[in-house]
Amino acid sequence: MRFQLLGPLSITDGDEIVVLQPSKPTILLAALLINPNTVVSTGFLLRAVWGEEQPATAKAALHTCVLRLRRIFAKYGIADNAIEAVPGGYRIPADVATLDLLRFRALLSQAAAEPDPEAELSALKQALALWQGPLLANVPSDALHRDEVPRLTEERLRATERVCDIQLSLGRSREVLVELWGAARSHPGHERFWAQLIEALYRTGRQAEALAEYRRVKGYLLDELGVEPGPALRRLELAILRGDQLGPAPAAVTDSRAPQLGPPSPPATGQLAQQQPSALPAAQLTPAALPPGTAAGLSPITAPARPPQARNATAELAPGAGPPDFLGPPGFTGRTAESLSIAARLTADQTGPRTVVLSGAPGVGKTALARHIARLVQEDFPDGVALVSMNDRDGTPRTAADAAAAVGGVPGIGPGRRVLLILDDVTTADQARPLLPTSPGSAAVITSRRGLAGLLATHGGWTHRVQPFAEEGSRRLLSAVIGVERTEREPDAARELARACGHFPLALRIVAARLLTRPTLRIADCADWLRRDPLARLALADDPRMSVPDVLRGALTRLEPRDAEAFMRLGHSTGDRFGAADCVDALDVPLAAAEDTLERLADEGLLEEEPPDGYRMHDLIRLFARGGAGLREPVPTH
Repeated sequence: MRFQLLGPLSITDGDEIVVLQPSKPTILLAALLINPNTVVSTGFLLRAVWGEEQPATAKAALHTCVLRLRRIFAKYGIADNAIEAVPGGYRIPADVATLDLLRFRALLSQAAAEPDPEAELSALKQALALWQGPLLANVPSDALHRDEVPRLTEERLRATERVCDIQLSLGRSREVLVELWGAARSHPGHERFWAQLIEALYRTGRQAEALAEYRRVKGYLLDELGVEPGPALRRLELAILRGDQLGPAPAAVTDSRAPQLGPPSPPATGQLAQQQPSALPAAQLTPAALPPGTAAGLSPITAPARPPQARNATAELAPGAGPPDFLGPPGFTGRTAESLSIAARLTADQTGPRTVVLSGAPGVGKTALARHIARLVQEDFPDGVALVSMNDRDGTPRTAADAAAAVGGVPGIGPGRRVLLILDDVTTADQARPLLPTSPGSAAVITSRRGLAGLLATHGGWTHRVQPFAEEGSRRLLSAVIGVERTEREPDAARELARACGHFPLALRIVAARLLTRPTLRIADCADWLRRDPLARLALADDPRMSVPDVLRGALTRLEPRDAEAFMRLGHSTGDRFGAADCVDALDVPLAAAEDTLERLADEGLLEEEPPDGYRMHDLIRLFARGGAGLREPVPTH
């Protein structure tokens, strides 16, 4: 068993990651794990759980929280004495094998002691890869978010600074750009990240972009803080305007000038320093750089050297080589057999490159599966694992040339290189062909709504149709996000909710996010609310990417007008299972034309084939075809 503190507070059980539901026992566990092997005072725990205005029964309630936490531990085989009651408070013993925070700090200490910059860089990347997303996202404690999150965030930022310094000193300015864009955008008041980004752009010959980034940070500092950029940024701007040749980047060695990455001493009594919170990026980017002359700028998947196999998520390559646009689930669940089968194909001994196409309906989880497979096989591709989004932000397909030019790279992989390339949301075979690796040790995973038969015909490979979850897969995903306790308390309601989502991973994650942010909302009430207007309610207002209607709308816009009209007609006129003969009247076309239309819609992921000659339209897709998205009603909060 392991505790994951660097992200949503979780317990790992073998290959499973269980995200704890927001509750007082979860707050208590977070407060203890932040200060492991240390006596945390009762007073601090009371403030963490109840705030400054505590009820008269708070001390007795704290003891009840400890008992509840021990019962949760028992479910996962954690010893009853894992929480020690000691004079003045409580203590939780931990080590690097049981707590990611301690492993993170141990790797920072290891990095600081390394004389070799490559070894230091490797240790730092392993440390940063332990971060799983927004810190303590499921821990509703103002005290911890006010006092502890900034302290831990600062440790992460110093490590990130050092990674970028080393990359720059090793001449890897192009490779570090993606990471620096993410860091600067996530922490706009952190001038050091901007200076590193501007320097990296200038060193790669992008003077105009470097000056544009200087103007961006200057505008932010003046508008938001009322201050001018610091001396380092001003000197850098002047050097660029003059066209000066920059001197060597900071030495990539661990010496007295390097940032000290060791953790601050934990407070003996749980008293925390008063600091202002700082927003965390959705994920820390830790590039495993590709060799010069290959597909530069491809976004890497991190490689934390630790179990379980559910590892840190990737960053997507933003259009125009802009800041990364990260979207990653907190833990991958389900699809074990298919992911292992595909991983085996990618790593089998072969003389040529290997290609796997993951096709399926919009929102069915193709990208998440591709990323999970990449994590399973990344050790077999030592020269890099990278993901390229094949669409612009507005959904317009990018050409292969645009995808390569946007990151200043060259399609293809050099001789002798072993790289895994993920091409995400490919529209046509021609879009993907020029980017496929040619080295015998390399492989590609392509996600597409289409089967891309033409690509497989010319380049070989395999195809796998990704289907919605079975009932058990949906249950595991909900449990992983909102907590096992919650789904076990309402198992029938959880099944109904999954059915209302059509067992589509995107829909399940949307409703799970609603439940996670509403800890008092019953699953049964959420399921009832969703059933009344499922399509319109499968969207998150604060994130346009998390919207089933928008995803389906994007698929519809890619259709030829005649196929779009046919799709809408089929939504109104067909039964659960139908063939071409059943659609002749609805489509008002001959039988052969109806067969062609159904085949094209199936290839777009909007229909599922049911051999020998039948088709089926998923319930959510049928609702969309009928234009069934009604007005939204308020989300129940009781």
